[in-house]
Amino acid sequence: MRDGSCSSVVLFHLLAYIQPAMKYNIIQHTNISLSKLLIFFVLSTQANAQYEQPGKYGISAIHSLDQYRETVKLDDSKKMTDLQLNIPLLVLDLRYASTNNFMQRAMYPLTTNHTFMRKPAAAALLSVELDLNTMGYGLKIYDAYRPYSVTEKFWELVHDDRYVADPRKGSGHNRGIAVDLTIIDLKSKQELKMPTGFDNFTDSAHHDFMNLSEEVLKNRKLLKEMMERHGFLAFATEWWHYSLPQPEKYEVMDLSFEALEKQY
Repeated sequence: MRDGSCSSVVLFHLLAYIQPAMKYNIIQHTNISLSKLLIFFVLSTQANAQYEQPGKYGISAIHSLDQYRETVKLDDSKKMTDLQLNIPLLVLDLRYASTNNFMQRAMYPLTTNHTFMRKPAAAALLSVELDLNTMGYGLKIYDAYRPYSVTEKFWELVHDDRYVADPRKGSGHNRGIAVDLTIIDLKSKQELKMPTGFDNFTDSAHHDFMNLSEEVLKNRKLLKEMMERHGFLAFATEWWHYSLPQPEKYEVMDLSFEALEKQY
């Protein structure tokens, strides 16, 4: 449901059905059950209001932790998993919790030291990490879940959907199924050489850019092969960005990191 008008129509039909049953007292227990159903419907409509109302770009997002929990009750795969709790050797370098990013300002609270992905995405990322560990490598995460309001701010600065998600569609990051990452050496903790640094908005960051050293091409290929082996899709213009398919299965969210941490 997108707005209150649809809710009103359903409510009207519920009342039209309940009132005659109550008037003629056909089956007392039926009346009680229908009355409870009506109360549940009204309360659910009120609780869902934050999610159902589109924002300025015409897209709805979950703002309430209670609403998020309701979606998880219906589908456990929508649970947001703390990546470090799920992948112990994972290294975090959350760029948007610092000024070391293209916005040149912190987009998350400076105290943010956790990041999240939906349960299937976190499980797939764990498989990637375990495969890399056998080679002496591991993963470093630049970003995973991203609140929708941050995507809006990105778009205000960079109107180019090759590098920044269009807020009219929402991002895989907003849905908890996308991740920005690279490979590190487990012993030294140093990043392997890649085509560019993170958030480089040039052709050099594209997967089809080949004017690179053999070492860099090999490292980029390794990351891509590992991620695709475990179900992730590459993004053509950013070597560091991967996401699960079928984003439409997951709601766009605008929950704070503090709110998500309350699950644990």
